[in-house]
Amino acid sequence: MTAPASAPRLAQARRIVIKIGSALLVDSANASLRLEWLQSVCADIADLRAQGAEVIVVSSGAISLARHRLGLTSRRLRLDEKQAMASVGQIGLAQGWSAALADHDLVAAQLLLTPDDTENRERHLNARATLQTLLDLGCVPVINENDAIATGEIRFGDNDRLGARVAQMTAADCLVLLSDIDGLYTADPRQDPSARHIPVVEQMTDEIMAMGGEPPPGYSSGGMRTKLLAARIATRAGANMVIAAGQEHHPLRRLQNGGPCTWFLAQTDAGSARKRWIGGSLQPRGSLTIDAGANRALQDGASLLPAGVTALEGTFGRGDLVVIRDPAGAIVGRGLIAYDSEESQKLIGHRSEEMEQLLGYRGRDALIHRDDLALDHP
Repeated sequence: MTAPASAPRLAQARRIVIKIGSALLVDSANASLRLEWLQSVCADIADLRAQGAEVIVVSSGAISLARHRLGLTSRRLRLDEKQAMASVGQIGLAQGWSAALADHDLVAAQLLLTPDDTENRERHLNARATLQTLLDLGCVPVINENDAIATGEIRFGDNDRLGARVAQMTAADCLVLLSDIDGLYTADPRQDPSARHIPVVEQMTDEIMAMGGEPPPGYSSGGMRTKLLAARIATRAGANMVIAAGQEHHPLRRLQNGGPCTWFLAQTDAGSARKRWIGGSLQPRGSLTIDAGANRALQDGASLLPAGVTALEGTFGRGDLVVIRDPAGAIVGRGLIAYDSEESQKLIGHRSEEMEQLLGYRGRDALIHRDDLALDHP
């Protein structure tokens, strides 16, 4: 494997998702958060924010924190017990993050997700809009799987892949997995002294996936295998991913200063990956016809506003794919619409400032945001 001239740098990323596992966050000896370590991570997050980056945290730890506190460490938990542990532990986990971030004048925001929140289009758009608004307000979203209601059949199963889904959902350009190991090796270095560290992975080949092995036994559902599955999701979505050791204080600062790690390179930029997905993989549910002025605005990179739409066809829901036609009827693009067909019919031809009065609530100003739009002939 030939490494490129230079690996990505964390300082280059403008939107970063950081995944932190239970083993790093919870001290099993006294069943509490590793507060000094957590405070050091929040100091690192404040540094990244000062450098202009947006930061989203995916944090494990709720079940681990609760099971130690309630004395259920000696056996495998049933699903209902895990759900109960999540309900107990999530309170302390959220409080810990809120207090540690507040020490750096940062506001934490808690968001609990299930797999369906990333797969169902309407819920996906709702979650993404909430995250975008929180980032716009300067908050640091702290996300965990909603274990209290997720079932064994549909749950993510580990927060590595949840982190990758969040990176995909938010068009992040970097996913950081803090771990108990400093990256990917050709074999398990704890068992094979000849195992070689791999600093950069350019392609997620079958050979690379085979290096993941099987997840380790114990409370964690992670392991290198799930990290490689996360890498496959993230890199396909246009995000670089990095695995770095997280046990020591200030792990993100150590990563920025050149600490050992493994970078997995994005297969394309996040924007074009999303545009291709919108442009080619969904079945249109309706169409919008636009005037010449709106067509010019779209070609210049604008969102589609209701004032520029002259006609609507089809029955669709919020988040469905619709095609966009120019005044002559030719398809010029397609996108994910922010309103259902009934609401859209009320809005077309009207200015954005009239939307609240027409609908009775304040929604998005655009029918289709430019991030949800793929033009056929940009």
